[in-house]
Amino acid sequence: MFRLKRGVKFFLLEKAWWTGAACLCAAALMFYVVNYPAVVGASATTRQLPIYCVQRDQKLVSISFDAAWGNEDTQQLIDILGQYQIPATFFVVGEWVDKYPESVKALYDAGHEVMNHSNTHAHYPQLSAEEVVADLNACNDKIEAVTGVRPTLVRLPYGDYDDRSINAARSIGMEPIQWDVDSLDWKDISAGEITQRVTSKVQPGSIVLFHNAALHTPEALPDIIQCLLQEGYTFVPISQLILTGEYTIDHTGRQCPA
Repeated sequence: MFRLKRGVKFFLLEKAWWTGAACLCAAALMFYVVNYPAVVGASATTRQLPIYCVQRDQKLVSISFDAAWGNEDTQQLIDILGQYQIPATFFVVGEWVDKYPESVKALYDAGHEVMNHSNTHAHYPQLSAEEVVADLNACNDKIEAVTGVRPTLVRLPYGDYDDRSINAARSIGMEPIQWDVDSLDWKDISAGEITQRVTSKVQPGSIVLFHNAALHTPEALPDIIQCLLQEGYTFVPISQLILTGEYTIDHTGRQCPA
């Protein structure tokens, strides 16, 4: 009888130990899920990404400008780019087109790409897919009315996106474009700092982000262009930088041949 009781007691103790261990494991797992949801989510799904840069063997680079507010230096940028015969891609907001249609026409006439930067510069993740499409088409209509060419590329406002907004843009044949080199010109840093940031970070296939109406961009631009030309880079608009046909976009946003 004593042996039986001792066995039962051992069994109950062992069962209690395993039950406690299981509870501790469950608590640890719950803590991890609550505190690290991005890690769990990342392993479960693949996020839709825009193009940040392109895998290129040649020394090709694209410079881009976002135009959303002011217009004080647009002609100056056109003149500088024209001096070096550099084609650029300008992403313009529909409301900017409303205010400055003559500048949009001047950009196009100078040989630059005029692409979509939304109609109202809204945060797209806060919109439905239908609202994103309507906003993109409204801006496309305005640009096409001035230039005669309908945009095929879009830079999402604030660089802010989610799967829904990326899929919405692609559903109407538009490719979302980000950047891998940020000049930070919008922070009004000095021309020297802008030049150093850009020239030290550019690689074959890079897309550089500038803004029109930034304080020191016109001052920095000639030095940046001259430096990259001396390093053997060729400047192309983004539509000529990105790949067509079969391709993949890796986890960093780099577009690669399939």
